[in-house]
Amino acid sequence: MLPQELPVSPGEWPRSVGPLTLSLPDPAGIDAVLRWRNDPSVTRWLIQTRVDPESLKQEWLSSLTSPLQHVVIARLGDEVVASGSLWIVDGMGQIHGDPEAYSSREAGIDYLVDPRFRGRGFASLIAQTMLGLAFDELHLHRVTAGCFADNLASRRILEKSAMRLEQYGVRDSWHADHGWLDGCIYAMLAEEWGSPQA
Repeated sequence: MLPQELPVSPGEWPRSVGPLTLSLPDPAGIDAVLRWRNDPSVTRWLIQTRVDPESLKQEWLSSLTSPLQHVVIARLGDEVVASGSLWIVDGMGQIHGDPEAYSSREAGIDYLVDPRFRGRGFASLIAQTMLGLAFDELHLHRVTAGCFADNLASRRILEKSAMRLEQYGVRDSWHADHGWLDGCIYAMLAEEWGSPQA
């Protein structure tokens, strides 16, 4: 059950975030992301290490009409440098309770950056934008993001965004090259959302 107030494409797009212009996905932008999406330096810490280009294109274009999935493509000038995603899920709730209270009230977020543009704060900008989208525009209750514990760069991004480490799982996450590794889940509640840490 989906609350009626959830818009398909909240807010105005494109929008400027620091030096980046964030826009909804379009075929040219998706093609640009696909040029580096399956690069081993990008997929090293991803759960989904490879994507089928046509499937990704179809999924991202379908997000334009879905209130449950939101994808943005980040450009620096004319260059596509990153992407971000937010997907809405049901919170845990007693089946005898009011499903409106927990249905479609939580989200997960992720971000990808072209390896040529790492280290410039773009992932942090996207993570903060997705949190703002979740809380300020979609009025969600909670947002989570997961990563391998050894992915220190991603952990720094989530901590800089003021998300709290909520779960540290010991050898709970399978890595194709390294076997069982520790995993982390970061989270933020709507009432915790505010100005990210400097």
